Amino acid sequence: MADTPGLVPAPGVRPRRRGIGYELLECALHSHRLVGTDAARVGPGDALLVRETPDGHRWHRCLRCDAWLALPPPDRPGREVPEQRAEIGLPLRGRPLRDRYVLRLIAIDRLVHFLVLGVLAVAVFLFAHERERLRGPFYRVVDDLQNGVGGPSGVHGHGLLGDLEKAFAAHDRTLWVIGVVIAAYAVLEGVEAVGLWRAARWAEYLTFVATSVLLIPEVYELTGHVSALKVCTLLINLAVVGYLLFAKRLFGLRGGGRAEEAVRERDNGWQALERVYPGG
Repeated sequence: MADTPGLVPAPGVRPRRRGIGYELLECALHSHRLVGTDAARVGPGDALLVRETPDGHRWHRCLRCDAWLALPPPDRPGREVPEQRAEIGLPLRGRPLRDRYVLRLIAIDRLVHFLVLGVLAVAVFLFAHERERLRGPFYRVVDDLQNGVGGPSGVHGHGLLGDLEKAFAAHDRTLWVIGVVIAAYAVLEGVEAVGLWRAARWAEYLTFVATSVLLIPEVYELTGHVSALKVCTLLINLAVVGYLLFAKRLFGLRGGGRAEEAVRERDNGWQALERVYPGG
């Protein structure tokens, strides 16, 4: 950071060595979190976050990425002194910030599942309701297509045609049950997406259980036919299960929820800011 204008340590401050992390990414997306930019004066008690140099410039520390930015004093101060600790809401940093990015990535994956399954459930319900009206046109179109290429009349297809033939031959109750199951699964994925986006602990457990259960049929399907999509889906779900179990310490693993909360307090509280720049 020392080579970037405006992102250098203040005089007398020991910079912390770090690579490009989630804090820098968050600041790039949402700007730095600074305090005291509208204060009329800065005192020694504000040195943790704001420092003034003899040439009249002020150095403001970002509460998220620890960068120090040199800014001139405000022309029209909005307050007498910088905000005190009770007035400052500290942004996420460290492990909790990383976890938020990962959880929201999983939430987006679950949102895609919710949308796809929701559309599929609606399609099944519409098909079950309009099946008799669609049966005649379906068989006529298939016959015309097969006669056009010199094939036999009637539905004798495999793959998609075979599946459609089975769908038209299925009992009404079977179609409605399938639709309800798909809709319920879509709702489950939607609930997971909302909970994970908000970093709710219960959503982590729900996602772990639901994803673990799905691993059984996914592995079984690979015993019959292997495809790149199936392998990719299995690897993603294995990664999700492993991350939730070990990194998020579910079911008491690696200290459980208490250890998770301790990490959050260590990386996010005022002690974390003081630990990075202890006294300057």
